[in-house]
Amino acid sequence: MREIVVDTETTGLDPYQGHRLVEVGCIELINRIPSGQVFHRYLNPERDMPAEAFSVHGLSEDFLKDKPPFAEIAEEFLGFVGDARLVIHNAAFDIGFLNAELERAGRKALSRDRLVDTLLLARRKFPGSSNRLDDLCTRYGIDNSRRTKHGALLDAELLAEVYLELVEARQAQLGLAVATTAIAGPVAVSVRPRPTALTRAISAIERAAHRAFVATLGANAIWRDYLDLDTQPQASKAPGSS
Repeated sequence: MREIVVDTETTGLDPYQGHRLVEVGCIELINRIPSGQVFHRYLNPERDMPAEAFSVHGLSEDFLKDKPPFAEIAEEFLGFVGDARLVIHNAAFDIGFLNAELERAGRKALSRDRLVDTLLLARRKFPGSSNRLDDLCTRYGIDNSRRTKHGALLDAELLAEVYLELVEARQAQLGLAVATTAIAGPVAVSVRPRPTALTRAISAIERAAHRAFVATLGANAIWRDYLDLDTQPQASKAPGSS
């Protein structure tokens, strides 16, 4: 199963009020394990940078002026995400901007049917709690100390870790250690004889056929050591006992 964790940064809150994408970050998950494949681009929004947005992500007009506009990387972006499910925190916001940019570039919009909104997952799991990305990182003990400002790739990396916790896909350990139990002092084991011997599960014909087969295995066949057990009551002697 292939999933893409996506995050974006923008110049504002509404793509249909002239605001644009300035950064896209994507992390590929294969069977909910990061594959190491990422997609990350800074984008020229072809407009000014409002002070409110700059205070969030720190991406200035001067820094972005030589970056490509979204239309130039649209094909590459679509090729990376393919038909994978898209894991996004507050998906309506990011998919709104992505589809607005795809529309401007003359590309087909991303279907909302393929979205996994981690904000909705978190609200179901922690109703009544604050479920911002920072809050979820704190709740799950995920180190977000590098997140002094929002950044699409860093936030996608953090969200990938949060997502694995939300869907309980992360395994703290593989469980390969051998469990041991310390026992203090000797342990007494009571063994009682079976009052009635068990009924044999095989017939005389099947025992004879087995003996005939063992005879074909040679004089040193280990099965010969157990042939005499056929004549013993099943409850009185077990294979290998003396």
